[in-house]
Amino acid sequence: MRVTVNGEARDVPEGATVATLLAAMGATGGRVAVERNREIVPRAEHGTARLAEGDQIEVVQFVGGG
Repeated sequence: MRVTVNGEARDVPEGATVATLLAAMGATGGRVAVERNREIVPRAEHGTARLAEGDQIEVVQFVGGG
């Protein structure tokens, strides 16, 4: 199925979750914020929040520095 991630179309498998998407993007282990269809997906729900055809996803990774 096709979703849009940060403005770019991306194919993900049926039944994919937010956590599945983050793993495919290599965005695990860090601090990330995920918005699905303009609603924040809490980190505790990343493993259970299933993606659907046409979802609009925004992923923001926080980077520390100084």
